[in-house]
Amino acid sequence: MVKVGIAGASGYTGLELIRLLVKHPEAQITALTSETYQGQRVADVFPSLAGSIDRDFSSLDPSAAEDCDILFLALPHTTAMNLVPGFLKGNCRVIDLSADFRLKSPQVFETWYSVPHNQRETLSQAVYGLPELHREQIRKARLIANPGCYPTSVILALAPLMTTDWVDLGSIVADSKSGVSGAGRKPSLTTQFAECNEAVSAYGLATHRHTPEIEQEISTLAGREVCITFSPHLMPMTRGLLSTVYINLVRDLTLGELDRYYREIYKNEPFVRILNPGAFANTHYVAHSNYCDIGLQIDVRNRRIILTSAIDNLVKGAAGQAVQNMNLMLGIDETTGLDSPGLFP
Repeated sequence: MVKVGIAGASGYTGLELIRLLVKHPEAQITALTSETYQGQRVADVFPSLAGSIDRDFSSLDPSAAEDCDILFLALPHTTAMNLVPGFLKGNCRVIDLSADFRLKSPQVFETWYSVPHNQRETLSQAVYGLPELHREQIRKARLIANPGCYPTSVILALAPLMTTDWVDLGSIVADSKSGVSGAGRKPSLTTQFAECNEAVSAYGLATHRHTPEIEQEISTLAGREVCITFSPHLMPMTRGLLSTVYINLVRDLTLGELDRYYREIYKNEPFVRILNPGAFANTHYVAHSNYCDIGLQIDVRNRRIILTSAIDNLVKGAAGQAVQNMNLMLGIDETTGLDSPGLFP
């Protein structure tokens, strides 16, 4: 059994990691940290886990990695940065679910996160943990930068087109909508029931920190710098994320050709499902699963491709993808512990 720990285990992402790992046939949870609930029984704080785990939450300290083969960091942005080098000194491997090691350029990180990246040597070791793009690097990595939820949905939708000459790379618009759990468990005014119920609101327009993460990955695929317009929205639902992505065509293309191309690209990807032509992604059908559903359409009148991409923001957008990365790092089937379908209805 592989010994795993979760730092920041009492947030939504940490809780989702516990849910997935307690049933994982190859994993044994040996450490769970929470500054809010340290010393308390996990099942007392989260009764849904009663009978599944018998541990206390502990505080986070440098020794957290000593009894772990894999350590998941579900900590706020910039918190993990200075902890990771110490965790990597032993035999422990780290999967960081924050943004601290996702951006390859420390200058870009500083621009978007308004703090300097002071672990540049460690940053150079990190592998961006999107298995569909970086599977072989993930297998050998000691530090995984787990992708953000919005970037996962947008990158998977766009990736096949980035290596073609079919589209205008300067025309990409990504309109994304996420459930409230994407904002984390810490209370805030915008996520209170009275503020977000029966309302849809845009936020972070032209300034959202996931923008450079998306651009980094699709630019690498395209072999040139690609900029996008990214518009996130908050939806009055607990979990789920839907991105609708628009990109202009520079040549005539049929929906049948586009469908065959996407199916060929993703034919060996266990968690990417290309929907039948005329069907569009729906968050209901990926809820509580590690799947990404992608729907395709061509607006012939405007010569534009429209892509829809749905994930569960807490699973493929966070904890599930982290477990998928762990499986790859361990050399086991990457679907292990993750092959459950969605739970709707």
